[in-house]
Amino acid sequence: MLKGVTSSALYDLGTSLPAAAYGSIPAPRTTTVDFSAVQDAKGSSKSFPKHETRHLSEHKNIARCARFSPDGRFVATGSADTSIKLFEVAKIKQMMLPDARDGPVRPVIRTFYDHIQPINDLDFHPQNTVLISGAKDHTIKFFDFSKMTAKRAFRVIQDTHNVRSVSFHPSGDFLLAGTDHQIPHLYDVNTFQCYLSSNVPEIGVNGSINQVRYSSTGGMYVTASKDGAVRLWDGVTANCVRSIVGAHGAAEVTGANFTKDQRFVLSCGKDSTVKLWEVGTGRLVKQYLGATHLQLRCQAVFNDTEEFVLSIDEPSNEIVIWDALTAEKVARWPSNHIGAPRWLEHSPVEAAFVSCGTDRSIRFWKEVL
Repeated sequence: MLKGVTSSALYDLGTSLPAAAYGSIPAPRTTTVDFSAVQDAKGSSKSFPKHETRHLSEHKNIARCARFSPDGRFVATGSADTSIKLFEVAKIKQMMLPDARDGPVRPVIRTFYDHIQPINDLDFHPQNTVLISGAKDHTIKFFDFSKMTAKRAFRVIQDTHNVRSVSFHPSGDFLLAGTDHQIPHLYDVNTFQCYLSSNVPEIGVNGSINQVRYSSTGGMYVTASKDGAVRLWDGVTANCVRSIVGAHGAAEVTGANFTKDQRFVLSCGKDSTVKLWEVGTGRLVKQYLGATHLQLRCQAVFNDTEEFVLSIDEPSNEIVIWDALTAEKVARWPSNHIGAPRWLEHSPVEAAFVSCGTDRSIRFWKEVL
């Protein structure tokens, strides 16, 4: 089923952006952490490096989501104001320099307006200069960010439900939509054909999907559901291969994503826990405790080296950081947002992340070198 023509035929890429280098992913800074090797390494926690933060931009309503491009060169944010902002990371860094001599640097390089309801999630095409968005208006929209003036989508997938989450297959030929429907919707990007799994476990009416994410090879995908389950799916057959029911008790699972080696899944839930699961067995490997998140669609993310886990403590309005291996809290930083941030997204290639606020603002954080 997962055979498709290459997606390169699909996109007429303009030349106004240096698109040639897009998608070339730099080598990771370190090897991935082996969570199964060291079980209890208390007292050996690493310290999280000091970061500086800067207010980047403001939407006209709540900033709801963010995503970095696979090469870390771009970051996009989506808002309840229905707009998407695209930033160039090099320009953000230039803006953060103490002596920006050439006057103000504008890191926003594109703004897209084509949705009619709030945006829930974003993803970048793995090879082409294309950004997709999923929104409450039941659509997935495709934007070509190599074109300087295009403000509108060049293609649209009309779904039947509120599109809560989107994820590109690493080939770029398929995408997943997690919606208010209990089953992930798998789309062929070239034909818009929608595939549904024929082998689905019993999922109740409260099975809306908060997040869907492919693994790095596309061999599996994971869903985080409102019914409290984390479900693992085979990327080729689209069958559900494991349901971790009650992963966060009766509370909804707000996020789930794979480690780079695809052996573990990090999940976050409205029971105020962040958990690490072994994919092969469904076993709970680690719990990261001490950050309260009961209200928002909170995210927990690894840093780029997977040595640390970041999440949000809503009551204290802080970003909480744990050593990924020891599960020990190593830092708590004021978020600098008015009210707790709704979303954290970490760069895949360097020590930098963004936070999105109910206060409408986007903040960029990077390691102090």
